[in-house]
Amino acid sequence: MTRIRRGRDQRAAQRPKSPVAPAGLSGGSYRPLREADLPRIVGAAMEVLARTGIEVAASPCREVFRAAGCRIDEDRNRVYIDAKLIESCMRMAAREVLLAGRSAQHDLQLGGKRVYMGTGGQAVKILDLDGKVRETRLSDNYDIGRLCDTLEHIHFYMRPVVARDLSNDQIDVNQFYACLAATEKHVMANAYLPEKVAEQRALAEILAGGAESLDRRPLISYTACWTVSPLRYATETVEILDRIVEHRLPVVISSAPQAGATAPAALAGTLVQITAEQLSGFVYVNLLNPGHPLIMGCVPAQADLRSGAFVGGSAEFALLNAACAQIAQYLEVPLYNSSGISDSKVPDAQAGAEKGITGLAAALAGSNYIHHSAGFLESLLTVAYEQYVIDNDVNGEIMRMLKGIEVTEESLSLDVIDEVCKGPGHFLGHAQTLALMNSEYLYPSLLDRDSRDDWERKGSRDIRDAARDHARKVLAEHWPEAIPEDLDAEIRRRFDILLPRQAMRPAA
Repeated sequence: MTRIRRGRDQRAAQRPKSPVAPAGLSGGSYRPLREADLPRIVGAAMEVLARTGIEVAASPCREVFRAAGCRIDEDRNRVYIDAKLIESCMRMAAREVLLAGRSAQHDLQLGGKRVYMGTGGQAVKILDLDGKVRETRLSDNYDIGRLCDTLEHIHFYMRPVVARDLSNDQIDVNQFYACLAATEKHVMANAYLPEKVAEQRALAEILAGGAESLDRRPLISYTACWTVSPLRYATETVEILDRIVEHRLPVVISSAPQAGATAPAALAGTLVQITAEQLSGFVYVNLLNPGHPLIMGCVPAQADLRSGAFVGGSAEFALLNAACAQIAQYLEVPLYNSSGISDSKVPDAQAGAEKGITGLAAALAGSNYIHHSAGFLESLLTVAYEQYVIDNDVNGEIMRMLKGIEVTEESLSLDVIDEVCKGPGHFLGHAQTLALMNSEYLYPSLLDRDSRDDWERKGSRDIRDAARDHARKVLAEHWPEAIPEDLDAEIRRRFDILLPRQAMRPAA
């Protein structure tokens, strides 16, 4: 079997952006909220922060709010933020945030209604290619990364799994290393310990070519789940957020309330609460560093009120995430939110339906950074190699829908209709058809379009069989050299890198 080893220039040349469904297309056509609803929700969120406040334990964070003039209830550990301070800090907020790839073709320019779809993080189980479920390990972040490196409609790589084979103090640098070694797409992860952020930045500086280069083109970014809904700051995560801001790295402040459990059952009430949590975070970070590359992080979900179980594949989940896109656009800040959190346990029809509904809603609403769009099953607990391959095709179809239909004098096709109707009676051989077949139409790599006879002749395989075969082939053949050997040697001298170099090379 031929093994593929490519440098960055070769890979960039061989994997151009799709002319039919490129990353960064604009959404915004789906609007579950009326325009008049947006100021009402934001105004209600501001009232929550002034009236109910947010719980912040005694900490440097609380003192930042105090210094800005916020009223503090020491007995209840509540900080009250008035509308004037919120409005002042929102005027400072970054309107766009660059998340850079190692090569410019993978850059994400978050803001407005531009849409990018990619992976998500923190699974603790993996459905392996042998059909068995096991605990996740560090090498999965590398192997999933090199699979996603070949999947055109997965636009970024957010660390997908927890390295259960490492201790917390080993994870931070190693998870970034494993992801950066696998792909030149932008990498997002988190930090478990505040002191490790400096090491993570040092690793990124080596790859970027220095501190100034990293500041101009941030190759890594963070998600910080700094709140515990409803309306409470997680002190340990705030300390990590502080270090991320100190080191000038892009960060998502992520809130994940569940309607009916950790947020009101009324969907509008959940939107008010999550907006209040986000506005408090924008105040805090912009008090620390005005204009910091900060991304609004809304991952609203719901509880199944019959059981209390987390639900990520519902119409309500789709509605909430699409609505958050509208709120972010109203506030004029970039947005990170979610789709594709199937509640199914395997890549089946349920998974396909849930992923299609939630992904299309988020994209058509104009969400900027749609994570979890690929790979996930079992309500965020499990990922599957074959699911990434399937979801790549789903994402491609969604991005094609974003592109819409171009109406021009030429595309109205009056002359073409006239010529065909007066001539051969079909359009298949017409010059316009041949000219447009690769720019008007997207051809999925996996979704089957054969006749039944042809499908049966090829073995009657379903999409999961085909996806597994594709994943096996990529994992056997694709060995990216995202980190050149000289830089890799320097990184290994400076940091305790636990992914063996031989695991990143094809067998002899």
